[in-house]
Amino acid sequence: MAGLARKDILGLQEMTVEEIDLILDTAEALKDLATRPIKKVPTLRGKAIVTLFYENSTRTARSFELAAKYLGADVINVSAATSSVQKGETLKDTARNLEAMGIDAVVVRHSMGGAPHLLARALRASVINAGDGLHEHPTQGLLDMLTIRQRKGGFKGLKVAIVGDSYHSRVARSNIYGLSKYGAEIWLAGPSTLLARGFEAYGVRTTTRVEEALEGADVVNVLRLQLERQEKGLFPTVAEYHKFWGVTEARLRLAKPDALLMHPGPMNRGVEISTAVADGAQSVITEQVTNGVAVRMALLYLLLGGGEPA
Repeated sequence: MAGLARKDILGLQEMTVEEIDLILDTAEALKDLATRPIKKVPTLRGKAIVTLFYENSTRTARSFELAAKYLGADVINVSAATSSVQKGETLKDTARNLEAMGIDAVVVRHSMGGAPHLLARALRASVINAGDGLHEHPTQGLLDMLTIRQRKGGFKGLKVAIVGDSYHSRVARSNIYGLSKYGAEIWLAGPSTLLARGFEAYGVRTTTRVEEALEGADVVNVLRLQLERQEKGLFPTVAEYHKFWGVTEARLRLAKPDALLMHPGPMNRGVEISTAVADGAQSVITEQVTNGVAVRMALLYLLLGGGEPA
């Protein structure tokens, strides 16, 4: 299996269909590793990986850590709250110091869009974007695509409704960039103040009526209401948000009976999604989490160990 012909993973906007196919195919091949009694292979033995998180994370940070450990790599976790960032050190200096210790890859999450791109230009080590500002979250986009492909067999012609706060969502942007390359029909639904703009060139349709987006949908991807990123006054109240834009059982019935219900987590139950929907038969939310480890194993393997047997 050949590796990727690129040093870094910064976003799905810049990736080709062939690259995405390779990542998803590799993730499929590696996914079973996480269910084996002994979850470790020596493929990346001797490689050192740093997760550098300037924003809080549970799923993404631990998913990368497990993925690296399953492949035999050594992992160091660094958070801004406990690093020299608190003493005024810049992102680039922090990363360069870590590189001077011999690391092979940096997984970075940062509140500023473009921070991973800055590191990619400054470091010889590979850089993987674990979410940057309002820009992209490519590994979440890839694990969403893997989940859809496993359940639906492909993407072309699928109606994908992305519901909620797409304006502040890097997940929505990576979904748009990735799925549009394969011919999916993408809808954004939510309050007008929380709808991402400027995606007409990707064929994206927007609506303030959740029902319009859900009608006949094959995939419903519910976004978290990101209160920490918002200014005040973008919608009336949390209760009214749920009333007008929350995905409930009644609204989900507008989608196809076999529609997938997705959420990148963490969920605000009773706000953007009801508990009945989150835990319902159509929910594939835990499958997304499982696929997240597989996708991150695939990326580390393709960037650092491609060509060696997994």
